[in-house]
Amino acid sequence: MNNSWIVKNGLVIDTEPQPVVLGEVDVLVTAGRIAAVGPDLGAEGVEVIDATGMIVLPGFVDSHRHTWQAAIRAVAPDTTLGDYVAHVLGELAPRLTPDDVHAGIAAGVRECLHGGITTLLDWSHVQFTPEHTDAAVDALTASGVRAVFGFCHGGADKSLMAPEGRRIREALTGDLVSMAVAAFGPEFGDLERAVGEWRLARELDVPVSVHMGGHGVESAGRGLDFLDAHGFLGGPRTTYIHANHYTDEHLKRIAGSGGSVSVSPFSEMALAIGYPVTGRARAAGVPASLSADAVTSGPGDMFAMMRAVHALERGRADAAGLGFTTRDALRMATIEGAEVVGLAEVTGSLRVGKQADLQLLRASSPSMAGAQDLIGAVVLNADTSAVDTVLVAGRVLKRDGMLVAG
Repeated sequence: MNNSWIVKNGLVIDTEPQPVVLGEVDVLVTAGRIAAVGPDLGAEGVEVIDATGMIVLPGFVDSHRHTWQAAIRAVAPDTTLGDYVAHVLGELAPRLTPDDVHAGIAAGVRECLHGGITTLLDWSHVQFTPEHTDAAVDALTASGVRAVFGFCHGGADKSLMAPEGRRIREALTGDLVSMAVAAFGPEFGDLERAVGEWRLARELDVPVSVHMGGHGVESAGRGLDFLDAHGFLGGPRTTYIHANHYTDEHLKRIAGSGGSVSVSPFSEMALAIGYPVTGRARAAGVPASLSADAVTSGPGDMFAMMRAVHALERGRADAAGLGFTTRDALRMATIEGAEVVGLAEVTGSLRVGKQADLQLLRASSPSMAGAQDLIGAVVLNADTSAVDTVLVAGRVLKRDGMLVAG
């Protein structure tokens, strides 16, 4: 499989340390990695991707996605968090077979790649049996996407959580799929279970991704105190999902512990979880990323997430969000997202030596034609129809607007 290319004549946007338009330059990809970015590059024995009239930028990073829910898309479009938990997680999820899980994740990954998302954290809370887990992992590894598999054991036999986690950690030895512990507790699950989840993450040396801070200020503070009391606040590395109700002091504690946040602007507003914490988190020094969360209740593409977070932050009632820019939104969708999922040294920007996770957007599409600010246009005007080509580790997974693998 060819993973060496030269992307010629595109309008290139890099994102590290901040998004910037590099102009009409080339990107050389050798053995799946970015070898050079600059004008008039040449290379022997590599195929050319003609990017004339296109914008070239890093692939998007989705830091929290229940990918299996592509199988039940839009099943709960007008609901609340409590009803979502009761219906989707309590009633529908337990009915899914391993084959259903495989089909849902395969479909969800195709949706990601179609829309320029090259990396995702798959927060998988349908691991009712080892067979469910194997189906989920197989769907991810077969797809060609870069993924962090967020293992969340949901079976009735809690004694399986640790051995299953160890089994999966040992099995994920490839370059594209790694592991995190997707923890239910302490705000969703019971406290004994939460201790087991964090201990497992520490034992396996993997990060934790957890829904915390979305259930009111009192619950948010109590959860942080619980982690602190058990020695988990400073490690393992933790991403807090829906961190909307943390106070500024809470956020400073999270920043000091090396934590990060995942913002899901659509589901947080639609499910009445709370106003996205975007600007307050970043002001406190907490890396912030974007995520689609659940396509049961909202859209699944990163263009929608960038537009939503940009509008909501700038529209804060206190006017404190007016300093948030389209460049901030793009950074959250790329390099800052990569930092949150622990892959900033691997993906999220066009730095030489990183994996070649790229997307090419048609700048001539009706919604993009005449754009004066390319970054502003990517955030505010582009959509999935503009995504022409997608590469993950130098492997072309979408070309000429069509998925070709995975």
